[in-house]
Amino acid sequence: MSKESKEASATHATLDDWIAREATPFSVDSPRTFNAAVEKVIASLGDSVELLGFGEALHGGKDILILRNRLFQRLVEAHGYSAIAIESSFPRAHIVNEYVAGRGPASYEAVQDTGFSHGFGKLDANRELVEWMRAFNADPSHRVKLQFYGFDSPTEMMGSDGPCQVLHFVLDYLASIDSASGQEYRQRIDSLLGQDSDWENPAAMMDPTKSIGLSPAATALRIETEELISELRVRRPELVAKSDESRYLEAMQYASVARQLLNYHAALAGKSSERIVELLGMRDALMADNLAYMVSRERGRGKVLAFAHNSHLQRGKAQWQLGTNLLTWWPAGAHLNEMFGPHYAVIGSAVGVSDVNGIGQPEAGTLEARLTAVPGPARFIPTHKGQGLPTSEIAALPTRSGSMKNPSYFALTPQSFTDFDWLAVLDTTAYDRGGPLLQ
Repeated sequence: MSKESKEASATHATLDDWIAREATPFSVDSPRTFNAAVEKVIASLGDSVELLGFGEALHGGKDILILRNRLFQRLVEAHGYSAIAIESSFPRAHIVNEYVAGRGPASYEAVQDTGFSHGFGKLDANRELVEWMRAFNADPSHRVKLQFYGFDSPTEMMGSDGPCQVLHFVLDYLASIDSASGQEYRQRIDSLLGQDSDWENPAAMMDPTKSIGLSPAATALRIETEELISELRVRRPELVAKSDESRYLEAMQYASVARQLLNYHAALAGKSSERIVELLGMRDALMADNLAYMVSRERGRGKVLAFAHNSHLQRGKAQWQLGTNLLTWWPAGAHLNEMFGPHYAVIGSAVGVSDVNGIGQPEAGTLEARLTAVPGPARFIPTHKGQGLPTSEIAALPTRSGSMKNPSYFALTPQSFTDFDWLAVLDTTAYDRGGPLLQ
C-alpha cells in the first residue's frame, strides 16, 4: 500500500488531529516547498486524472491567482498538462489563444478586453499567466504548445452576449468548405440576428419582458441554428475530409454553444418562478460541456487545468442567497463528476483573513480558523471525501462570517469535504482586479 493510500485509509479521532497530521505547508515563493507539496497532491490523485479543477474562494483574490499560475507552471513542467481553461467566455478566449500561440495581436493590451469576459483581462495575474504561456510556446524546445481556453458561457451575471459571434464562427467554417451553403445559411441567419444591443440588455436578467429571447425572430433563429447543426452533422465525413477533424469539432462546439445560448435567452424571457435557478443551471451545464470538449481536444497532447470559482467546480449542489431566496442548482463540477468519474479531480481554496476583501478573522471552531492555525503561509490538505474523519464533528462545524465587501466570497462548509479532493488554504490574499474593489 502506498503512503497516500495509507493516509487516505487512516482514521482521525478529531478534525484537529487530521489537520495536524496531514496539512502540507508551502509558500509559492519557495520552489522547494511548493513543488514538494504539488507532487504530494498529484501523486495522491493518481494517473487517471485528465481534468483537474482548481477553485477560488472569491473572485479577485490576488494570492489565489498567483498560486494558480505557479500550479499550472508546475503541472506543465512536471505532470504533462498542456492547457488551462478559466472562467471566461468560451468564444472570446479564442483571441487570447491566438496571442499565446504567437499569432494575431502583438501585445496583451490588444486582447485584455476583447479576449476575456467579466473584466478578467485587467487582472495582473491573468496577464502574467498569458505572457508566460506565450513565452513557453515561443521556445522551440517545447514540442507541445500550450492552449488557453475560456469555458464559461458567453453570459454575465447581469447580461448576456448575443449569438452573433458564435454563429458567425460556424458560418465562416462552413463557407470555407462550401461557399454556396455557407452564404445561404448566413443570409437567413443574419436577417434574424438583429442588433447585439437588443440581446445584451442588462435589465433582462431581472425583468423577462426586457428580453427578446422568445420573439418571433429569436424563435426562428433557434430553428435555423438547429438546421445548421443538422447540416454539419450529416456532412461530417465530407467536412472532416475537406478540413480536418479538429476544425470540424471546434465548429460543432461553437454551434452547440450557439444553441445553448439561444435556449438561455429563451429562458431569460420566460415567466417561470424558477427562472433564475434555471439560468444558473444552464450556465453551469454549458461550462461542463465546454470543458468536456477541451479535454477531448487535448487528449493525446496533455491534461487540462480548469480554474473558476469554487462554486462552479464543486461536486455537490451550489447555493446562492439572493435576497430572501436560497437558490440551489447543479454546478459544472457535479456534471463533470458524472461525465468523467475518477478522471476528474478538484482542489478547492480557502482564505483566513483578507482585510481588503472584507474577510475578518475566522470565528473560533470554523474550518478556516482550524486550518490557518497550523504552519503556512499556505497549506494543502486532503479531504478524503470525509472518509476516516469524525462525521459528527464535521456535521457540527460552524460556518464563518462572509464578506460585505466582496460578495463573491464563500466560506467553507461541512459539504466542502465531499465537494473537493483537496483544499488549498491561504493565510491571506490581496485583491487584484486592475482597479478598485468590485469595479
